[in-house]
Amino acid sequence: MKAQTFGMSIASRLAALALLAPLAACATAGGDLRVRSAATSAPAPDRSQYGLFLAGQAALNSGHSAEAADYFARASNDAPGSGLLKERAFTAALIAGDVSRAAQLAPGPDDGSAVSQRLGRLTQAVDALASGKGKAAYAILSGDPIGVPHRTAAALLKPWAAGAAGDWTAAVVAPDLPGDRFGQYFATLDQGLLFERAKRYDDAEAAFKSLLERDDGPGIFPLAYGAFLERRGRQADAVEIYDRALKRAPNDASLRAAKARAEAKGAPPPQPTLAEGAAQAVLAPAAQLLAQKQPEMGLAYLRLVLRLDPSRDEAWLLVGDAMREAGDVDAARSAYNRPRAGSSEYAAARARLAWTYQDASDGPGALKIIDEAVKAAPDSIDAQTAYADLLRANKRYAESAAVLDKVVVQEGDRADWRLYYARGVSLERAGRWPEAERDLRQALKLQPDQPEVLNYLGYSWVDRGERLKEALAMIEKAVEAQPKSGAMTDSLGWAHYRLGDYKRAVDLLERAVELDASDPDVNNHLGDAYWRVGRKLEARFQWNRVLTLEPEPALRDEVEQKLKSGLGAGKAVAAAVAAS
Repeated sequence: MKAQTFGMSIASRLAALALLAPLAACATAGGDLRVRSAATSAPAPDRSQYGLFLAGQAALNSGHSAEAADYFARASNDAPGSGLLKERAFTAALIAGDVSRAAQLAPGPDDGSAVSQRLGRLTQAVDALASGKGKAAYAILSGDPIGVPHRTAAALLKPWAAGAAGDWTAAVVAPDLPGDRFGQYFATLDQGLLFERAKRYDDAEAAFKSLLERDDGPGIFPLAYGAFLERRGRQADAVEIYDRALKRAPNDASLRAAKARAEAKGAPPPQPTLAEGAAQAVLAPAAQLLAQKQPEMGLAYLRLVLRLDPSRDEAWLLVGDAMREAGDVDAARSAYNRPRAGSSEYAAARARLAWTYQDASDGPGALKIIDEAVKAAPDSIDAQTAYADLLRANKRYAESAAVLDKVVVQEGDRADWRLYYARGVSLERAGRWPEAERDLRQALKLQPDQPEVLNYLGYSWVDRGERLKEALAMIEKAVEAQPKSGAMTDSLGWAHYRLGDYKRAVDLLERAVELDASDPDVNNHLGDAYWRVGRKLEARFQWNRVLTLEPEPALRDEVEQKLKSGLGAGKAVAAAVAAS
């Protein structure tokens, strides 16, 4: 079995980002992006245009969006009326984060698709608002309605533009978004914040309360309401709001910090400026697009957020994730470097930055970054758990467990299954099985159906010849929950192998290799199973394949020995089943 990669502070990565596809080339009513062929969208360019076009495409393909925007813009200047080139120049500039240039390049009524024209108007409104031109922004958003897929973002942005234009009557009117529950939530949040700016405090509190009455929702809602109460000098009421939210999310670092601040009667968060509020309004649909696996449009919205509020750390974190998935490691690192020490996103950003070095086989560089983060934020659970994860990735298992010892003590009753699971893995790898088993059992007690814990503990018991019936049932449950996991399918196949059921083991291990063809342990297990059923030529093929997959030294030595002399007598543990 190969333990699945586990990082408590590493969020799930975004879906792959296809930067080559023009962002706004075409879309369905729901906003799905489609690539449009240049051959059918624009007249054949002359040689100079064609060269610039190809250079722009190559720059996009390599993740250099700013260069791509320049090439496309130059090609468009040489070919007036070429809607495709202007559209791609706009797209590339927006992806690169040059929102002001994108606003200048925004497709007009005769350029590009209707969807790109709508995104262009939204971009122009954001750029105007960020430039202090509230009336211009409000005029853009008050014209012809900006339709799907940008309707929600435009509707949420408009009240902030109205406030910037000085029209407070319009600013505090919540936009009408029928059928859009997500949009309505954030419209109510914005309305509360705008009522506060208008000094209509009772109306503001009514808006915040209505949010929590419908659903406590994500932490952003209780955080906003609690901050409002703190600004009104009602710290005790704010603590009550934070406590209620923490019952649902006990490990939310932002909520815990807010509660501690309110209890200490510290300075409350300042009221957001109009630009900051507008940035939050656009961040909400950006997050929704990313959750809906629309990373191109989500990245475009994140660039708009950062034009309004360059210090919006959670947006920089998400930009880093998007660029990392796109393969642009330099851009990802640049984004991860933006969150400031002391912000709630700092530890997560430093952890993700460190993992870009770990993924590039620079373990010392990764550990240096995360060590600095721990020193800068010694009380950060995220920083400490990321440090433990990276120590484990660098095979410094005892040190990883020691770091987690401190975290478990610090968390006390709040310590969740992830902490015990991570420490259990580190202890098992360090050869301290009794302690590892204790932690893995505790993790399973806290989260009885967690597939990773079921798999790891179950496999460990099988490999040790202990509690075999229970272990097999646990691994089967894990595979049922995650049937496409190569690591878990390998565990199940290896369990049947150790129990002497070689035919069943072959079936499962072949499936595991299909799911995770590059894993040396999985290929090694399949080779062993082939040998036991008499398929010795195929066994040697699998073992030879293991040597091409950069196995650990111990596994390499084992496989080289098997290639010389095959396997000895089987060591199935089926006889132990009756006693388990």
